[in-house]
Amino acid sequence: MLSPGARGELLRVARRMVWFKTPEEALAEPALFLSYAMTYGTVDDLRVVRAHYTDEQLRRALRPGLPGIFDGRSWAYWHARLGVEPVPDLPVRRL
Repeated sequence: MLSPGARGELLRVARRMVWFKTPEEALAEPALFLSYAMTYGTVDDLRVVRAHYTDEQLRRALRPGLPGIFDGRSWAYWHARLGVEPVPDLPVRRL
């Protein structure tokens, strides 16, 4: 359970990161929210995220490999940073 202050911080990050959902909706989908944060987050955004999410939660966000969010550099960085080897191929959208 998040404190009101922590929730407020995360809502501010979610509002900026996941512009097409309400911040509450974004936080309700951790894989989506964390994927956007790991790809587009600023140093300050990631400081907030890292204060409230564990490495294991970040690893779980990588596992579904949501297509169309990660760029190659972010995908490789977070897998290396979180010790997930080998790095799988970057997920792609299938139309």
